[in-house]
Amino acid sequence: EVQLVESGGGLVQTGGSLRLSCEASGFTFSDYAMSWVRQAPGKGLEWVSMINSAGGNVRYADSVEDRFTISRDNAKNTLYLEMNSLGPEDTGVYRCAKTKYRGSYLPAWGTDEYPDRGQGTQVTVSS
Repeated sequence: EVQLVESGGGLVQTGGSLRLSCEASGFTFSDYAMSWVRQAPGKGLEWVSMINSAGGNVRYADSVEDRFTISRDNAKNTLYLEMNSLGPEDTGVYRCAKTKYRGSYLPAWGTDEYPDRGQGTQVTVSS
């Protein structure tokens, strides 16, 4: 059974930083691309960033480009999201997601393409 457990969220002031983690189990972590998505209050899922299985290919949403950094440690089965220069618009529940496709390429985001998602960790940025 795929399990994804996020941590590292919290309350931070505008301009602050947080590092999120996602511990994965129940599958061969190093075989799958991963994504981070977020959901602001009253809004739908927003894709944030993705990384391929080996970690050498990453992509970001325009809204977080140059502020967020995605990475992974396949030896620890853990995905990370380093978030800097946070603003109120970054408030939301952050979830990691696993693609259903095994391999080194990077599938485009979609809820069908990344069906396994964790419960999430809350990030709140105060102004």
